[in-house]
Order: sequence, then structure tokens, then C-alpha cells
Amino acid sequence: MIITLNGTKAEVAEGTTIADLIVDLSGSGRGSAAVVDGEVVPRSAWQLTALLEGQQVEVITAVQGG
Repeated sequence: MIITLNGTKAEVAEGTTIADLIVDLSGSGRGSAAVVDGEVVPRSAWQLTALLEGQQVEVITAVQGG
């Protein structure tokens, strides 16, 4: 299925959760935040929130550096 991920169309498997997506993107969920269709999704709901066709997803990951 197709979602919009950080402003770009992306294909993900049916049943992909926010937790799955974030691990695929960053290797872990640490230092990340997720917004789906303009609503922040709490970390406690990532495993329970399956993505749907056409959703707008923003994943923000903190990076260390200076």
C-alpha cells in the first residue's frame, strides 16, 4: 500500500505498524516521534497502530552532534 512518508510517497506492506516503520527507518525507536494525519501518536500506541492506505506519516528522529 502507498502512504506519504515525510512528504514522499512510500510503499509499505499491509499491516505495517508505526513501530515497524520506525524500526525500518532508524534501526530502533529511540529518539523518534511519529505523527499520523496531523496527530501525534504516543509511543505506547506504536505497536497497536497499523498504517492505512493514503495516510500522511511524519517520522522525526533526533540526531546527536554539533
